[in-house]
Amino acid sequence: MRSLLLVLVLGCARLSAQAWSAPLTEGLRVDLDAARGVTLDAQGRVAKWTNQAGPAEVREFVGQDKGRKVPGSGLPAAGEGVIIFRAQELLCRDEQAFDGLIKGDGCTWVAVLKPYAQAKGGLKDVNSFFGNLRNGGKYEGVWGCLDDDNTVWWGARNGLTFGRFDVNNPKVAGPKLEAGRRYVIAGRLGAGTGSVAIELFVDEPKAVAAGRFPVNPAADASKLSIGQERDATQHPGFESFDGELGRFLLWSRPLKDEELATVMSGLRTPSATPAAVPAK
Repeated sequence: MRSLLLVLVLGCARLSAQAWSAPLTEGLRVDLDAARGVTLDAQGRVAKWTNQAGPAEVREFVGQDKGRKVPGSGLPAAGEGVIIFRAQELLCRDEQAFDGLIKGDGCTWVAVLKPYAQAKGGLKDVNSFFGNLRNGGKYEGVWGCLDDDNTVWWGARNGLTFGRFDVNNPKVAGPKLEAGRRYVIAGRLGAGTGSVAIELFVDEPKAVAAGRFPVNPAADASKLSIGQERDATQHPGFESFDGELGRFLLWSRPLKDEELATVMSGLRTPSATPAAVPAK
């Protein structure tokens, strides 16, 4: 009987975690590479994206249809060296693995991203390409998003207030991104207690925006979602990103300036000509 799952094997030459020196693999919790570890279902939709780093409990980011009326509509598509999201998500089911990011560990994330025009009808100016916000309460966690006009931003929420946005929930906004253009986007959150720096980078290791974040050691984030700000089963796709992701990396520490420069430089040159933006 033919298996319902097909493993997508792409031989693109890409910067890999294995090629980095030991300091760059320290704290590396997520390495999602569209050239490796992508499992498709019989319709060619992405059923699973295997994380190339971190412990066993965070190795699988899986598609889900929970809360959706149309079976399979929650699964993104596979492109040429990219995963194509149209109000869809892939979810790491571990509830606690990424809690430390906002409790004092700090973090750095880097995304190779090509935005499309964002779909209308969701929450205004919240089109998330990743997040681990907790459902309910004050929705603490981290999230990376686009405004409806593709202005890129990210933030952290410490669970002390709900505000969108306030001192406990900063919105660190950068430039408006051009639809159909490939970018290397990064965010860095400082480690420690008290008020720490939160920064945004676009294509260069020089911050385009920065702010402060008050760390709450009692904060309780949740599952990490790619393509959505959280495991939003009550309204899936409502606060989701439209566009392509070729790579997503996450460290559970703030990278040093020189480390961030190395990573961003290695990802700026695409390994292949990206596919055209598909019609909706």
